Amino acid sequence: MARYNGPVCKLCRREGEKLFLKGTRCLSAKCSFEKRSYFPGQHGVGQRSKLSEYGIQLREKQKVKRIYGVLESQFRNYYERATRKKGVSGENLLKLLESRLDNVIYRLGFAASRNNARQLILHRHFRVNGKIVNVPSFLLRPNDVIEVNEKSRKLAAIHESMKRIKDDVMVPWLSLDKAKMQGVFLDTPNRQDIPVNVQENLIIELYSK
Repeated sequence: MARYNGPVCKLCRREGEKLFLKGTRCLSAKCSFEKRSYFPGQHGVGQRSKLSEYGIQLREKQKVKRIYGVLESQFRNYYERATRKKGVSGENLLKLLESRLDNVIYRLGFAASRNNARQLILHRHFRVNGKIVNVPSFLLRPNDVIEVNEKSRKLAAIHESMKRIKDDVMVPWLSLDKAKMQGVFLDTPNRQDIPVNVQENLIIELYSK
C-alpha cells in the first residue's frame, strides 16, 4: 500500500504552515516548524516567490493531500467521486476525506495523528460494526460504530492519545464513549463542522482545467 515515507515536518515547511502531521509534537517546543519556518532545501531561507493562479491552486491541493495522507491517484479518485455527487464538489471532496476511517479514528482521539491511526488500523486494532477493518481508506456511513478491538484496549499509545481529547472539542458529527473506547460516526459532516483551513474550491478549479 503506497504512502509517503519521507520527512513529515518538511511538508509543513513547504506549505508555510503547521499541518499537525505529528500529533502532540506539533504543539510542543520540539516542533521543527517553530525552529525553521522557512521553505526546505538549500535555498529555502528567504524564498518568497509570488505564485501564479495555477501555483496557488496547486499548493492548496498539495496541502489537503498532506493533511489527510493521500497520494495523487487516490486523491484524484476522490475528486471524481465528489464531482459525481449532488451538491458543491469542493465540500463533497472534504466530506469524503473526513469519512475515511483513519481520519475518524484520529478525530475520536484513538490516535495522535492520521499517520498513527493508519498504522493502528493496518495492525487490526479497530472494529467497525463489530468487524475488524484493516483498510485506512474505508469510508464510514452514518451510524457506523467504531471501537478499539478488545485485545488492543491496553495499548499505551491509544490511552496516551485519548488524553488530548475533551468533550467540548469533539466535532458534532462524532460521539465518543471513552469508557467503552467506542465512537459513532453520527452523520456525514457539514462544511462548517470540518475544522481544516483550506479553500477547497481552488482544488476543483485546478482539476477542472
